[in-house]
Amino acid sequence: MRKHFAINMPALRFARNTLVFSLLGLIPVLLAYVILTPGFGTLLLGGGPPLSRFLRQVVTNGLPVVFLLNYVSFFLFAWIVATPDRSYKLSFIVLADLPVRVLSFVGLHALIYVLSADWFGSFGGSRASALRVVAPTLVRSFLFENISGVYLYATLVSALPLYVTAVENSEGLGQLAKAFPGRSGSVLFAFVIFAFYVIAMTAFAALLVWWGKA
Repeated sequence: MRKHFAINMPALRFARNTLVFSLLGLIPVLLAYVILTPGFGTLLLGGGPPLSRFLRQVVTNGLPVVFLLNYVSFFLFAWIVATPDRSYKLSFIVLADLPVRVLSFVGLHALIYVLSADWFGSFGGSRASALRVVAPTLVRSFLFENISGVYLYATLVSALPLYVTAVENSEGLGQLAKAFPGRSGSVLFAFVIFAFYVIAMTAFAALLVWWGKA
């Protein structure tokens, strides 16, 4: 990861690498969402306005959101490892990477909804109404029930190489990973971390739903 993201790297190269990682994270999650949503794939295969609106939404909203979240996270990684005696560890993922991704995701959605109300008259042109929609939309995102959930989980998929790096730098998991051939152990534990985040966010979403009903 150091060769792809470094503080002293030209800005355009850093942005290009971020875009590549963002696409690699977005495309498989997007395909999974289309396949898992009943009737959605058939609708898109029909072409016409549904397909054009879907592609426009992904290109103008989804990809920029995933790119921005990844850019912040990869820059944070580059800043951390720029210090010679500092390595990217699991503690940084728990305390920095995941909170930055989730909070930035929430903030971007709130900003986009408010701007939509101001510029396009969405939500009846009311900023307050726009902000009230954010929470239930995010709950559905955590549960992978809307297109916003695709963008959230795409950023986590994009971060899998960071998780692999963190596992390799971990004293405990790093030693366990060496018991597997090559880097397969580190990759396996990275997917375990990813699965843990998915379970944690799903549980958090369920808690929000319960709290809302209570």
